[in-house]
Parts: sequence; C-alpha cells; structure tokens
Amino acid sequence: MAPWSSRSRSSRCARRSTPFSAAPAARSSSSSAAPDVTTVVFYEKPGCGTNARQKLMLTRAGHDVVARNLLTEPWTGERLRAYFAGTPVWAWFNPASPRVKSGEIEPETIEAVAAIDLMLEDPLLIRRPLIEAGGQCCAGFDREPVISLLRQYDDLDDVQGCTRPEASTPCPEPR
Repeated sequence: MAPWSSRSRSSRCARRSTPFSAAPAARSSSSSAAPDVTTVVFYEKPGCGTNARQKLMLTRAGHDVVARNLLTEPWTGERLRAYFAGTPVWAWFNPASPRVKSGEIEPETIEAVAAIDLMLEDPLLIRRPLIEAGGQCCAGFDREPVISLLRQYDDLDDVQGCTRPEASTPCPEPR
C-alpha cells in the first residue's frame, strides 16, 4: 500500500457536500456590493488551447487566475489524490493522453493506488485542469468549485474536451 493511500489526508482542499461559495471581495466606497472574486489556482498543460479558453472564462467571470504548470509541479500522491475526491478512478484520467488514446492504459481497469502512481510518473495522464479555489479542489472543468465560479455559463461541455480531437498531429510538446 502506498504511504499516501491512507484515509487520513492532509491537504489544502476540503471536501464539501454543499456548493462552493466564493468569498466576497472587498467592497468599494460606493454602497453597491462588489462581485465575488476568488483566487483560482489553475494547473494546466502549457500551450493547451482548451486550458487557455477555460482560464479566459474564469477571468471574464471576475476571478483571479494563477496558472501553474501541471507537468512540472512536484506532486505527491496524497496531494494529487485530493483533486479526485468523490469521482471514480476512470474519471481521473485525461482521455486525450496519448497513452490512453492508444489503449496502452485502460482507465476502467486501474485501481486507485496504481492510477496515482502512473500519474506521478506521467503527468500527461492527469485530467486537466486541476483547480484549487476557496479550499476546494477538482480535476476537470465540469464539477465544483468550477460550476459555482461560472454560474452564469449554461454549457461547460464546450470547454471540457480537447480543442483538437481529430488532429492528425499531437499538440506541441510543452516547454
């Protein structure tokens, strides 16, 4: 058993059963309330067109986005696992990863500990983006806290998948 696979997890991300609520921003001198502003830590694959569109949506919604490189972040199993809380193991994987697309890795057949170990070895396997906001974490752009951060958008499916699903050449290698 991996040392990070125990039930007790220390993480900056809390599991919440209620929807995310952004902390109110400082109020201006006028009597009208300022919009909710949240700092969103956004772990991305640099150069990914989908991630660029997702960051733009968060910024346009009035949030501060701090972009970080998912591929060079010094992940630990315990820290990475916090982003997947409450989701099935197969959903932890990036379906556009070359190893998943080729069939080398079949997410439906992999146990949690093995999945995290694979992702620590090959971060391209991790579903993107990884989001940290207001003490909550998630993998992907279709769950909390993202849904609450972007409540004015009706359809997040448009920015969930790869922008180049039928491309004959893969995205450029990240630098």
